[in-house]
Amino acid sequence: MLKEWRHRRAVQRVKPGDGRPLKRFRWWQNFSRGLFYLPLAADGGRQTVYAVDVREDKSSGEKKGHLYLDGRHHAESKLPAVFPVQGGTVEVKASTFGLKRCHYVTAEGAERQLAPDPRSAEGKRARLHRRHPTLSRWVGGVAVFVLVVSLAVLLLQLLEQVTRADGLGQHTGVFTSPVELSAWANTAIGFGAAVASTERALRLRYHWLLDGGAG
Repeated sequence: MLKEWRHRRAVQRVKPGDGRPLKRFRWWQNFSRGLFYLPLAADGGRQTVYAVDVREDKSSGEKKGHLYLDGRHHAESKLPAVFPVQGGTVEVKASTFGLKRCHYVTAEGAERQLAPDPRSAEGKRARLHRRHPTLSRWVGGVAVFVLVVSLAVLLLQLLEQVTRADGLGQHTGVFTSPVELSAWANTAIGFGAAVASTERALRLRYHWLLDGGAG
């Protein structure tokens, strides 16, 4: 019920576009813009191409999704967004480090991820996976390992702080974390977690505990 309500509300937020042309992706936009494509077969054998352009709104600071149809601005919405398209919807959701979802969902419930622009950071990461799948899996595995370690360290430190609170430790006992890190080590772990979450965001991978904790 809650999911359906959020879906309807997201659809209602969609505003019509102004018809402006889609601008080419530039190399300096790698970490400020996301651009994805969805080609669909239309009537008469013609192909329709939707594009989702995600940027930060300069006035509000919020991330916005812009839907283009055959190169023209068709609709826009703040994220999370649900854009009605031919045969279904395109769902776009942001995370702290990028996007966690940019998928085409058909009326029957089938879904697939949109293809990133080859010049974008997401496109370059997808190309690495196609050309070097083994290396890609290793990189993804290392990212998960770093996030698990950083989450474990965070939970241990948090538990120690909570049990040292006035009055609580008298009833539960004071927990002492077996891992004691210096300030620079904590900073390094935090930086590693941010890099790992960014790597996962480039593949639109997201887990509420791992990536949410890192953000």
